[in-house]
Amino acid sequence: MKKLIIRGATGLIFVALLISAILYNYISFGVLFAIVTGLAVNEFCNLVKEHKKTTFSTYLAVLGGVYLFFALFATTYLNVSNTMMLFVPYILLVIYMFIRELYRKEGGATDNYAYFTLSQVYAALPFALLNVLAAHGSGVYNYIYPIAIFIFLWSNDTGAFCVGCSIGRHKMFERISPKKSWEGFVGGAVTAILAGYIVSLFFDQLNTLQWMGMSATVVAAGTMGDLIESCMKREMGIKDSGNILPGHGGILDRFDSTILAVPAVIVYLCLI
Repeated sequence: MKKLIIRGATGLIFVALLISAILYNYISFGVLFAIVTGLAVNEFCNLVKEHKKTTFSTYLAVLGGVYLFFALFATTYLNVSNTMMLFVPYILLVIYMFIRELYRKEGGATDNYAYFTLSQVYAALPFALLNVLAAHGSGVYNYIYPIAIFIFLWSNDTGAFCVGCSIGRHKMFERISPKKSWEGFVGGAVTAILAGYIVSLFFDQLNTLQWMGMSATVVAAGTMGDLIESCMKREMGIKDSGNILPGHGGILDRFDSTILAVPAVIVYLCLI
């Protein structure tokens, strides 16, 4: 009972903080997700250092991830005359991270190259792309698309949990995530698409079918994102990516679906 209370309280605080930061303005949005980016990269680096025995610098990986977020944030919302110059420090950092392996006496350079790159592409870039999503088509901060992604993800999770626990029989990827069922997937998809219809009644950035299409995109990409993180955790033999959120695990556990959903939605919006 105590664990359930802790989990519920953590969840409420997490959701309230997330929604408040997104809705308030672009500064609160940027501060929150810059912190999330840093925590996600740090968590990822700690995991691979512990289970894959890598030796690249966690500090520099976190610095790179947060700076990548800042560069896209500044490019998107601030009046910068030469936006390309913002990315020069990041490019130099990446080059340095590769060159420094030449001077290490111990082995493992290939693993260091691979996991450092993955820390940026997997744990940092999707959060940085939230800036692009929030200003899609206008160059001005708009909370609609980021908040919609989380509404669809939470609707999907709720529907999948309720239906999966009730009538889930046919496993999706039993080797990776034994609790996920096709029935739960369908239940989550229906709930999220219904949420897409409801969102279309209040916001006119997209028409009804386009909002429902976006919710379906979030379901498909979010489910894959969840399974990808589960696959990595199973390979490492761990249950949670961290313990920063009591009762919920780590940052990557809470944002695993978001990591794939954000770039997928950007592609979807570009296509329509």
